[in-house]
Amino acid sequence: MFRKTLGMATIAVVAVTASAAQARDQIRIVGSSTVYPFATVVAEQFGKTTKFKTPVIESTGSGGGFKLFCSGVGVEHPDITNASRRIKKSEVENCAKNGVANITEIKIGYDGIVVANSKASPQVSLTRKQLFLALAKTVSDGKGGLMDNPNKTWFDIDKSLPKSKIEVLGPPPTSGTRDAFVELVMEEGCDQFADLKALKKADKKKHKAVCQGVREDGAYIEAGENDVLIVRKLEANKDAFGIFGFSFLDQNADKIQGSKVNGKAPTFEDIADGSYAVSRPLFFYVKGAHIGKMPGIKEYVAEFTSEKAWGPDGYLSTKGLIPMPVAERKKFSADGKAMSNLLM
Repeated sequence: MFRKTLGMATIAVVAVTASAAQARDQIRIVGSSTVYPFATVVAEQFGKTTKFKTPVIESTGSGGGFKLFCSGVGVEHPDITNASRRIKKSEVENCAKNGVANITEIKIGYDGIVVANSKASPQVSLTRKQLFLALAKTVSDGKGGLMDNPNKTWFDIDKSLPKSKIEVLGPPPTSGTRDAFVELVMEEGCDQFADLKALKKADKKKHKAVCQGVREDGAYIEAGENDVLIVRKLEANKDAFGIFGFSFLDQNADKIQGSKVNGKAPTFEDIADGSYAVSRPLFFYVKGAHIGKMPGIKEYVAEFTSEKAWGPDGYLSTKGLIPMPVAERKKFSADGKAMSNLLM
């Protein structure tokens, strides 16, 4: 069963006993590489200002985090997982299968997905249709059929774009950033073609395969869950582009620049007001059975959901997190404070 409030979802999948969670002296967190830098800053602040040890955080990607998080209850399993997308039904079912109950979802703010390149190269302006033509495994042949993507350079797609070969470094399938990019860019670009959009009604499965299929011929390079590594590779290769969360652009603005998408650059202001097209919410999930068993969980949540952390003038906004509107922050903060009473 999935119970949802306006600000937080509580997922009650199966009953487990509180004794299933054993004592541990340090919170363990896994999940999204996009949320990782925000969680790290909160963890460091939490370690400095409370009696608890600094949480251990591992960047596994959203999918990898859910797999670890849902693997069971007890000292050997994570307490919290970060995510740059909402948990999937199949992941809820996997949690249920492994006895993980009372999972609490907390949204922390918003993020933009950027397509960036080295500042040594010109800034480009792209559309979602052009990005689809650059990265799709198969494209329309213009005659009602499909063909392998023939585009080798950006110039092949549009004469206004560079003549450099298409080389994009991006996240693997386990990444929430990859999921969001496919949904917000690839599918939207795919549906700009009438024959591909028509597939949605004629053959939904085929439509998904075409619109979500990413090239495997070297034009798209899976760079793992390490977004810092992508930034370094963009510095070394001025013709390459990289896909990652806005915070990594914000923290490396002296080295790289974000491309415009549908005429809008990925700025803090344009992501916050929704005018930048490629944006998504960020989350973390807490294992209810571990609250009160693993010390400091509710206090860590309180730190993360405080105005000094996630507010407009909070320390997370200086790291690139786009704050939620005040009403959402108040709702999630209240839910976070009530979480121990709700779940224990």
